[in-house]
Amino acid sequence: MSVRYLVLLSLVVIAFIVLGVVVAVWRSLRHKATRAGYESFGAYMRAVPRSDREKQDAVDLTLQGLVVCFLGLLFPPLLLIGLFPLFYGARKLVYVSMGLGLVDDADQPNA
Repeated sequence: MSVRYLVLLSLVVIAFIVLGVVVAVWRSLRHKATRAGYESFGAYMRAVPRSDREKQDAVDLTLQGLVVCFLGLLFPPLLLIGLFPLFYGARKLVYVSMGLGLVDDADQPNA
């Protein structure tokens, strides 16, 4: 077996591992959203954390995105994957720190 096939095989294995991790994280977050009472995963990601558990989830999401972004320095496609949880988690944390949890964007017609 030549080196070319070994490199190709290792890239395919890494791609499947990354895909598996992305699917597992996606299913976990979707399960958290339905358990927290949100109608969709997107609504959960846009919402400001209401409880301490949701605030902890926002911190976890931010740190997971940060770790995946750092791994993206080694494997560049992971950088793009890590930006999504980093953005949404950090946005939730900033909203809570600014006290914006008292106002819901859906209630404001011009928001």
